[in-house]
Amino acid sequence: MDANDLLKIVLVLVVVWILLEIIGEILGILGWLLGPFQPLLGLLIVVLIVLWLLDRL
Repeated sequence: MDANDLLKIVLVLVVVWILLEIIGEILGILGWLLGPFQPLLGLLIVVLIVLWLLDRL
């Protein structure tokens, strides 16, 4: 398994994580459990991985 495949897997996991964060914030169930900056951190990771996969970094 090469690095691109691993990064794609991580990208999917982070996108799922961000979606769960959004759902948790909307429902108010997980909002208090997780800090307000974790979705931003996940979004930053997604952006960096996409840029790396597109050879922009």
